[in-house]
Amino acid sequence: MPNKETTIYDIAERLRLSPSTISRGLKGHYTVSLKTQQKIRDTAEAMGYRTNTFAANLRRQRTNTIGIIIPRFNSYFMSEVIAGAEKVTNEAGYNLIISQSLERMDKEVSNVKTMFANRVDGLLVSLAENTNHTDHFNLFLNKGIPVLFFDRVSAGEKLPSIVIDNERAGHLITEHLIKQGAKNIIHITGNQLRNVYADSLKAYQRALAEHGIPYQPQNILVNDLSEQAAIPTANQIIDLKADPVFAANDNCAVSCMNELKRLGVKIPHDIAFAGFNNDMISRNVDPPLTTINYPGFEMGEAAAQNLLKHLAGETSIHPAGRVTLNADLIIRSSSLFRK
Repeated sequence: MPNKETTIYDIAERLRLSPSTISRGLKGHYTVSLKTQQKIRDTAEAMGYRTNTFAANLRRQRTNTIGIIIPRFNSYFMSEVIAGAEKVTNEAGYNLIISQSLERMDKEVSNVKTMFANRVDGLLVSLAENTNHTDHFNLFLNKGIPVLFFDRVSAGEKLPSIVIDNERAGHLITEHLIKQGAKNIIHITGNQLRNVYADSLKAYQRALAEHGIPYQPQNILVNDLSEQAAIPTANQIIDLKADPVFAANDNCAVSCMNELKRLGVKIPHDIAFAGFNNDMISRNVDPPLTTINYPGFEMGEAAAQNLLKHLAGETSIHPAGRVTLNADLIIRSSSLFRK
């Protein structure tokens, strides 16, 4: 049988004091002498007493926890977002509960219900790849519990969010490649339900138009941007006579580069590459990958700060408010081909 949880009544019996004195002593109340307070704390520690913060928080209608739902843990960018959010929440005395949707809307719905059941005070969310509506978040919104979306948001709905200027970033990369002499740019992208991919595609199309280069739909390769997609994508790149390739994330770009190098393709001499996110892998591949510096840590900090300020009553999260962060182009040797 498990040991019984120690209560203030057990401590009171051990010290022959009243439970109310024990309670006040544990809180450092002035009506209990410092000597007695120390005695109470020492005895509580020796007996393995744990403060019932759950019950106390329920009385205050707060749990001092923030939930965060992300698509997957497998990206440097997302780990940076979590680190930024955790820094802010921990400094404010909050705990962060993290879950992943595994890029599935049904799992995301389940995560939302779990977070609600755990009574989180607020929720930070980056949407799954195939999420096509946000009705499941009404569980929170109808109770007045704040939900703030970040990075991947719903394109068709006005919801509070923090995003990167993906359209500007996508335009920077495409224009850089065009100025290198590119004419037949392949764009590897993800599910167009997600703003991050839809905005980058718009930017790509706009940059082509600005430079008088015809848009060719066959040059748009849509997949899950995973390492597993690299082999068939690399073969498509060869068939399309790519000149060069702009991939919507660094992992996809590097996986394709490695497969193409295995097939004897020289990068950037034969096919140049650019990615997106500035993941750690972009700096450790040969040649180093041109990419967009995606400020994940700053995004996590900004999202958590906005949510906590709302909970503290300092500001109010506007239902349609959007904060946009800038992202800068990092030019490395993978795209320097100048044909």
